[in-house]
Amino acid sequence: MNAPLIIKLPPPRRLDADSSGLRMSAKEFLAVKDWNPSFRYELFNGVVVVNAAASLQEGDPNEELGYLLRRYADDHPKGIALYATCYERDVRIDKDNVRRADRCVWLTRSEEYEPDSVPPDIAIEFVSPGRRNAERDYVLKKIDYQSIGVKEYWIIDRFKRTMTVHALPPANPETRIVTEKESYSTPLLPGFKLPLKRILQKADRWAKKKKE
Repeated sequence: MNAPLIIKLPPPRRLDADSSGLRMSAKEFLAVKDWNPSFRYELFNGVVVVNAAASLQEGDPNEELGYLLRRYADDHPKGIALYATCYERDVRIDKDNVRRADRCVWLTRSEEYEPDSVPPDIAIEFVSPGRRNAERDYVLKKIDYQSIGVKEYWIIDRFKRTMTVHALPPANPETRIVTEKESYSTPLLPGFKLPLKRILQKADRWAKKKKE
């Protein structure tokens, strides 16, 4: 009996809504340079996963966080601790998995350092609606980010009105819950303070507009 003929299709040149379910390697996935910006794409166990693009309730708070981080880098005496930050970045986990982080932060490195080529020191997610998205952000991404050496993982949840911070050392990881009445400080960014209420207010204003 002849063995079945297996035909390997070339990787797609563009990712779109109908790309969900495609099998690819992380190398092939990261090589795609053309995609529909109305969606976000991840690679999970070698399979492309397509999600809706970030809403204003996620994007506006993310921009505010980026502003606060850059202002810290520019104005604070110890702001040199922050080398770079960027929103919506692909983070390669292994040969079959690529996560899409809402925001990445890299700490001070040499001039030869290229942030896009290595994992971030801090990974940040803004929780999307739905149980499935919450499980991905709270459980699966924590495991993935810890496996590649991310130092801290922040989960900003506008539904729970909290920020969960996972410090991810190889041994004895720690978790802290920050309420909207608190500000968060991290030893990774000396002198930086994140007032959670300010971030949540950016999401709240779009929720109010939607109800009107």
